[in-house]
Amino acid sequence: MKYKMLVLDMDDTLLTDDHEISEENKEMLAKAQEKGVLVILASGRPTPAMLPFAKELQLDNSYMISYNGAVITDLKEDKVIFEQTLTQQQIHELYDYSLQSKTHIITYVDGKIVSETDSEYIDIEKNITGLKHNKVSNFKNAVPSSAVKCILLEEPSYLKKVEKDLKAAMPHLSVSMSKPFFLEVAQNGIDKAASIKILAEKLDIHQSEIIAVGNAGNDLTMVEYAGLGVWVDNVDSELRDRADVIVASNNDHGVAEVVRRFILN
Repeated sequence: MKYKMLVLDMDDTLLTDDHEISEENKEMLAKAQEKGVLVILASGRPTPAMLPFAKELQLDNSYMISYNGAVITDLKEDKVIFEQTLTQQQIHELYDYSLQSKTHIITYVDGKIVSETDSEYIDIEKNITGLKHNKVSNFKNAVPSSAVKCILLEEPSYLKKVEKDLKAAMPHLSVSMSKPFFLEVAQNGIDKAASIKILAEKLDIHQSEIIAVGNAGNDLTMVEYAGLGVWVDNVDSELRDRADVIVASNNDHGVAEVVRRFILN
């Protein structure tokens, strides 16, 4: 099979635990692009927190899927070509739910993380994204319109129970785990696979010609959608049997292994 598109989750997949792209991954991705393969970053991260990595990989003529599928950006034109947001009412309902479920909640307004609370998990999001944190006294007043997504944050074993409850309470929303302490919420039908499908149809690339590589619950839809679905070895244990292939971990250049085995051979 000649693959035409390689879609990569970033944190804990492409990036090492130090949030860097290994030289081996970088070198293999350059070779994939030389072969004409379109390399797409697909992350729960906000767009600004992905751009430096797209530049590092010289993806200037590619596309990028951010906010867990809610936004697709054409990097060549520097233009958003798809965006689907949560309504203000949905965000306010999620805030009420966060109070009830005793979880922290964040969203994004004007390129900043917005929350009413501080938390070690919010600090992780600040460190990962490099975005400023606007701690507000009234969350609802600070979110006057729609926004791309919300994240509920709490200790992992507790948040796993919240995930199940939230899916039952709000079946009209898209809910998935991106890290054990990040429960991502987007508009109904929004996930990484849905955005890959939009992009593939635009570019006339068949589903069978796509490789998707991930490690977590928010990657599951794209891994199952792609012609070749791949987990890195540090995948969440309950997901291990839901992909076609498992490669080396994010710290052991798993993405480079994908390129070597399935694109260069």
